[in-house]
This record gives sequence, structure tokens and C-alpha cells, in this order.
Amino acid sequence: MKVRTRFAPSPTGYMHIGNLRTALYAYLFAKKNNGTFILRIEDTDQKRYVADAVDFIKRTLKAANIIPDEGVGVGGDYGPYIQSERTDIYKKYAMKLIELGAAYPCFCGEKAENEDANAEKNFGGYNRACRNIPMDEAKKRMETEPFVVRQKMPLEGETSFIDELHGAVTFKNEELEDQVLLKRDGMPTYNFANVIDDHLMEISHVMRGTEFITSTPKHILLYKAFGWEPPAFIHLSPVMGKAEDGSISKLSKRHGATSFEDLVNLGYLPEAVTNYVALLGWNPKNSTQEVFSMKELTEAFSLDGLSKSSSVFDYEKLNWMNGEYLKAMEDEEFLTLAKKFAGDLGNLENSFDKIAMLLKTRLKRLDEIPAEIAFLKEFLPFDENLYTNKRNKVNPDFAREILPEVLTLLESIDETDWENAKLYEKLNAFIEEKGYKKGAALWPIRISVANKSVTPGGATEILDILGKAESIRRMKESIANLSK
Repeated sequence: MKVRTRFAPSPTGYMHIGNLRTALYAYLFAKKNNGTFILRIEDTDQKRYVADAVDFIKRTLKAANIIPDEGVGVGGDYGPYIQSERTDIYKKYAMKLIELGAAYPCFCGEKAENEDANAEKNFGGYNRACRNIPMDEAKKRMETEPFVVRQKMPLEGETSFIDELHGAVTFKNEELEDQVLLKRDGMPTYNFANVIDDHLMEISHVMRGTEFITSTPKHILLYKAFGWEPPAFIHLSPVMGKAEDGSISKLSKRHGATSFEDLVNLGYLPEAVTNYVALLGWNPKNSTQEVFSMKELTEAFSLDGLSKSSSVFDYEKLNWMNGEYLKAMEDEEFLTLAKKFAGDLGNLENSFDKIAMLLKTRLKRLDEIPAEIAFLKEFLPFDENLYTNKRNKVNPDFAREILPEVLTLLESIDETDWENAKLYEKLNAFIEEKGYKKGAALWPIRISVANKSVTPGGATEILDILGKAESIRRMKESIANLSK
């Protein structure tokens, strides 16, 4: 069997993590099995249609390196791939269902429908008032009256299907509503259009969220009515989020950034997000590997690695993974990207390449850069407590002792020798000569020009970046404040 999977989002908003994971798993499964991955747009909900959502979906898939083989923007032999362009197809098959006795026209007005639904809930909604209208009468009324097409559900028995992840699933038919298949305006409902499209596009495996499990028996009955073979179904467990109070619920904006674009705007690399999302509900068998290229994901992916349990989106784990990707980047690529997040560099423009290399192994997200380099742009307020470091046995008294000597040394160094390696060499010689412990000596030197306990880079690296004049100015100011 030729494997053909699809990602069929509705253009009613922007891609959140759950959408991205569905697309990714469908893509990986198709690629692993030398199959075809299709992008289809299910835009039947015109009231919630967002104008630029289709372009946004395409851009997101491209950024995530999930590239369709067929579909919207690519083409293929099974188009059109946008549902609003396929309405004649749906009407044809809806009429065929009526002829087969598996569906019927419903003439109840929208108001009457709602009143009926409120009055009698035996069938989960509509009370089936038009279900038994004789066919001859129904056909005549169809010529002059507006109508919807409803699926004629069996009134007894059960409908079952096998889910590749969850196993056998069974529903009582008496619980199934006579759902609308074709609306008055000629647009199909999701439950109808996706069955028609999946069959005509020869989709072999349908991957979607567990929220669609309850709709699947309706789909199975449609396949049976047409005499078609259903595809394999894989209903993916939900992605959850953790609130500050520790409670777990379905991932939403209250948990933080939940769309691919939001995460990228925060400074997460697209490939890191894709890698992390792959591990939300899937793990490679017999392996502890966590950082994967797309090629490695494709080679490792299998359905038996999917979990039935929901997964929790962990921002700390994503931070770690993104940090690993940042460390592995080529220096020039990182420098270019870091500049985009750094903001106005001012007098740091010429030294930002040095700063970027210090940041590269320390960052978790690129949007941390402005805060990380703020102390280099503007000298922070003095805080005597910063000079206390118990591990190195350093305190303000020691700083008052050593800094004037260091200042004299720095003032004697020529501008041409003001670079990290030579500064380290001269300071190291001074420390050895005086008999200081290196960690103890370098702590107050760094604090005196940074006024910050944790910095990207040590004392000599910061002196190098600031330059001689600014370094000496800052150190003099710190010495004066320590003396007060």
C-alpha cells in the first residue's frame, strides 16, 4: 500500500503546537515509508476564516522544514486542495448518499432546528423531524425549498473501528446524531468533506487529535455507505500545559507562547522547536537521543513510539534544547541571528562579534540578548554586596585593597595591547607576583567594571570589550564608591 498522509488545517487562526505536531508526525510517517505528504486546506467554516491564515500555515511549515510533496502551493493530481474550491464534488456525493438512503434532505429552518434540538435531546441534537419524509415528496421540496443534507444514522447496534494507537473503539449508534453533511449554502461540514477528500485523495493514514475520536464512527458509517475502504486512523494524545499552581490542562496561551511563530519570535530556533515538538508524545525506541536533525527524526520515527498518554509542554526542556542548537550553530550564522535580537548596539557595534561568541554557549533563547548585554551599554548602579563571594573568600575590604593596584597596572597598558589574551597575561603575572588566588583576584576586577554578579565573559573579556578608557572610568567610579 502506498502511504499517503495529509495535514488539513482550517484557516481560522494561527498554527499552535498541537497543529504543528500533527503535521510533523504525518510528514515523518510519510517520509519514513517513502510516501507522500499532502497539505490540504479545510476552509468550510467561512465565518471564522482568517484572510492570511493559509499563507501563514505555508510559511510555518516551510520554517519548520515540513515540506509538502503535494497540495496547496505545490499542486498534484488530486486537486483542488482547498475545500471551498471543491463544492461541486461534495454536492455530487451528498446527492448520491440520498439516493443510497444513507442521507436525507432536511427542510427545518434554522430557528425551528434550534427549537427542536432544545425540546428533545434523545439523539444528541436534531430530533429527526425530516428523516422519514417520502423520497418523492422530498425530491419535489428540494426543487423549491432550502435544505441541508443530513446523515441517516442507524438507530440501533454499534459502530467500531481500530485506532492504530488506542486499539478497538466502539460507539453505540443510538448516541450518534443525524449530523449535517451539506449546509444550506452548499458548503460541506468538516465531517463530510474530510471523508470525501481523504477517499478521493487516496489518503492511507489519518493522523489527528483525540478530540476527533467521537466523530470517527460517523466517518466510518459514511465510508460504509459509499462502499469505500476507510484509511487507518491514528488519534494523537493532547499536548498539555502546566500552570503556575502546578495544575495541568490543555495547552493554551495562559501557559505561555503556544504558536510556532510566537516561539520563534521569542528567540527559539525553528529546528529546535520542531525537534522538541517531535518528542511531545513520541520517543525513539531503544534510544536516549533527544537532539535530532530532520533526517534523523525521519529515520527513527515509527507509530509504535507514540504514547497514548498526554504530554506536557515543558518550556525549561525547550530552553535546554534550544541552547544546544545555539551552541552547535556556525559562528557567522549565530552572529547574524544574534544581531537581529540585540537591538540598538550603540558603541558596542564594533565589538559585537566578541560579545556574540561569549553569548553563544550561555544563551537559552535569543531574546535574552538585550538583558545580557545591558551592563556593557550602560554602567549599572553600584552595589557593595556584589563584592562578597564566599566561595572565593572575597569581600569589599579585599576589593578596596586590590583594585587601586589593578587600576595602576591597567593605566600603564598601551592601547595596542588592550585585548583579551594580553590583558589576561598581564593580570595573571600581577596576581602571581602578589600571591593572590586567581579566582579571588579576578572577582572584584570583573565586578568593578560590570556591577553585575553573572556576566557573559570573565574580567579580561569584559575589559577588552569595554576598551581602555571606559574600563578605567568604571573602575575609578567603583573604587570611589567603595571608599565612601
